[in-house]
Amino acid sequence: MSHVQKELTSQPECWERAAELAVEHRDVLGAPGERIALVGCGTSYFMAQAVAALRETAGQGETDAFAASEFPAGRPYDRVIALTRSGTTTEVLALLGELRGRTATTAITADPDTPVMEAADAVVVMAFADEESVVQTRFATTALTLLRAHLGLHSPQAVADARTALAEPLPEGLVDCAQFSFLGRGWTNGLAQEAALKMREASLAWTEAYPAMEYRHGPISISTAGTATWMFGEAPDGLAEQVGATGALWIEGTLDPLAELVRAQRLAVAVAAVKGLDPDRPRHLTRSVVLPSA
Repeated sequence: MSHVQKELTSQPECWERAAELAVEHRDVLGAPGERIALVGCGTSYFMAQAVAALRETAGQGETDAFAASEFPAGRPYDRVIALTRSGTTTEVLALLGELRGRTATTAITADPDTPVMEAADAVVVMAFADEESVVQTRFATTALTLLRAHLGLHSPQAVADARTALAEPLPEGLVDCAQFSFLGRGWTNGLAQEAALKMREASLAWTEAYPAMEYRHGPISISTAGTATWMFGEAPDGLAEQVGATGALWIEGTLDPLAELVRAQRLAVAVAAVKGLDPDRPRHLTRSVVLPSA
């Protein structure tokens, strides 16, 4: 069994621990009414997008999400929260350095022995969610659960649904598809983007992700027999029927959307196995992007 398989199966337990940790660190995860920005790279950026949408929709304050390298210099925030599994990512550390002394910062990481411990004003360490695989699974969803719990939006049902996602077989014919489109709405847009990234990283699959309402504005043209379209959350009226008419396989997200992401992680590993790929060692990727100093 690959590292990523072992790690993704541990997510229900990790989420339970994260929900408890949220209470302990509530003072550094953003108070209601504060203007917050969340930053990350790759998977962490997509989790930041999901949290930003959740927080704003919950009425807890203006919330933005940025790739760490694209943070708008000079824009005022009460706090910047950085998601970084390794604690070593060049762009995240550079941004935290730039913000020191003028904006409060919090880092959420898995490794307490990394530079981010000194770079951020406050740090939440989730060592129990650290990973050996290059491909992120449990750290990403556990970080999102931490912040979801902080917002009062986590429930035991999400954990139960994650266990269901791990136990039930994948939909028939899904692994054999040649192309995968993932769709989301609101906070699940970030999850759809992450599902597509996971497929590309682990299995070199042709995957795309879109806001569900935008899918009909062009992307649906790629749907046909032998492709799949997977909806995270509630689908817009009529979309399932439109996709079905193309001959594509429609996957309805019936579980908590974060548990649906666990199912997509399983799909990525399954497709990698069919192709004879090692999902722990994705092509051209490393566990952390550390750039040489200029």
